[in-house]
Amino acid sequence: MMTDFELFFKPVVLERLHFVASSSNRFGDKIDIHTVGHFPHFEGVSVALIGIEEERGSKDNKGCGMGADAIREQLYPLFYAPTMPKMLDLGNLISGKTLKDTYAILADIVETLLKNNIIPILLGSSQDITFANYLAYEQLQQVVNIVSIDSKFDIGNSEQPIDSHNFAGVIAARQPNFLFNYSNIGYQTYFVSHEDVALMDDLFFDAFRLGLAKKDIFECEPVVRNADIFSLDMGSLCYSVSPACRYISPNGFTGVEICQLAYFAGLSNKISSFGIYEYNPLCDVCSQSAMLIAQVIWYFLDGISKRTDEHPALTPGRFNKITVVFENLYDVIFYRSKVSGMWWMEVPIDPVLQQKYNKHYLVPCSAKDYQTASKNDILPERWLQTFKKIKPSKKS
Repeated sequence: MMTDFELFFKPVVLERLHFVASSSNRFGDKIDIHTVGHFPHFEGVSVALIGIEEERGSKDNKGCGMGADAIREQLYPLFYAPTMPKMLDLGNLISGKTLKDTYAILADIVETLLKNNIIPILLGSSQDITFANYLAYEQLQQVVNIVSIDSKFDIGNSEQPIDSHNFAGVIAARQPNFLFNYSNIGYQTYFVSHEDVALMDDLFFDAFRLGLAKKDIFECEPVVRNADIFSLDMGSLCYSVSPACRYISPNGFTGVEICQLAYFAGLSNKISSFGIYEYNPLCDVCSQSAMLIAQVIWYFLDGISKRTDEHPALTPGRFNKITVVFENLYDVIFYRSKVSGMWWMEVPIDPVLQQKYNKHYLVPCSAKDYQTASKNDILPERWLQTFKKIKPSKKS
């Protein structure tokens, strides 16, 4: 199908971006760009940039479908590190006749990219495009985790037409369902109802308040590392850092923090798609938000260039195995990488289900989780949340 990709995309017009190609090591010079008369080659490519102009699913941020080229204008002049993965820019996706058509087209495109081990970076539009991203994994029958950087949960009323405020609820309600976990990082309590908090808890989903995430951004790393899909709502940043969203708040993440989260996503071997949504160029000031998004992409790619091929199930020789014994409870087995120092913990699982959840019963964690278990005799929260989702085997 890749040979037909050109039919679904508008070419990038470099003149409109005020970018002049040269022989330097800038993004606009190094990546293969879909321009008039030229369509990129996929050989050896690891990352594909996709602009999205669709905004019919936007609840309250009209204009967000105009952002992809504004982001490119800031991305192309950045210097491209020699170690970064080979990348192409497919241009802007041609929207379908209906919103549902756009979802279906994008899902097929992302599915094809995933089959060819190419990570899509989805730019522009409203965050309901995460639903189309999820559909690609559903078509592959792959059980996945989603991490959403957002000031709200977006679980809404799943019986209503899908939009940027209820897409997560629509995903969770689908049958058959391939969503194992949905994690929110950065929710702001005054934007979230008690009912939504209770629903997140009932579904065994993870939610991390903005203050907690900002207190120690590195404790968010295992949450990001556990995801397949990374979805960033630009409304999760504070206005003084990134003004380009109609529902932006005075409180939120800083530019440094959001780049750190993107870097964590790049480092993760598990994350295979990356989306940045709700950027509205009509609200931008001096292209500040577009410039920040360009830097977020830079850090994501920098993280990819530093990925290490390690996982307790795949490379056991690279790990120290530590068992914490809980009397009358399940023992918790921790794994610490001898190379990167990263931690995982094993959740007991019925052998019949082990293949289905082969990516989920070994849970990324932090040194604090191990310290909590070993010193305080308390089961880590990450362990408990996973334990509730899978049928455990009985302790012998």
